[in-house]
Amino acid sequence: MRCVYRAWALGLLGSALALCAQNQAVAKAEREWAQAVATRDFDLLEQILSDELIYAHSTGVIESKREYLEKLKSGQNRYDQIEHEKMTIKVFGSAAVAHSIVRMRGQSSGQPFDNRLMMMHTWIHQNGRWRLVAHQTTRLGP
Repeated sequence: MRCVYRAWALGLLGSALALCAQNQAVAKAEREWAQAVATRDFDLLEQILSDELIYAHSTGVIESKREYLEKLKSGQNRYDQIEHEKMTIKVFGSAAVAHSIVRMRGQSSGQPFDNRLMMMHTWIHQNGRWRLVAHQTTRLGP
C-alpha cells in the first residue's frame, strides 16, 4: 500500500497509518454514497447525508437534503450508475475533501443523461461516521 510505504520511508508510521485509515474510510463513504444513490437506498442515504447538506448539481441547481431526497424518491432524478474513475482525498482532522472524476448515468425529468463530471465532496466525521455536507459537480467532455 502506497500510504504505508511513504510513512515508513518518512519514519512517521503511526500518524501516517492513522491518516491512511481515514483516507480509506472516506473513500469507503464515497463508494457507499454512490451505491446508495444508484440502488435508491434511502435509509442509508439518510445516514450518509448531513442534515445541513448543500447539493449543487452541474446544471447550477442547488438543493437541500430534503429537496435532493424528494427528487430521488419521486423519480424526477434517477441515477442508474455512479462510477468513480479517479479520486483524491485530503483529510483535515474531522473534515475531508474528496475530489473525483465520475461518470453518472440516469434520467432527470424523464430525459436520459450520461455525464462525465468533476465532483467535489466535503465530508465531516460526525456521530461515528463520515457524513456528506457538500456536493458540487462540473460537467466535463465525453
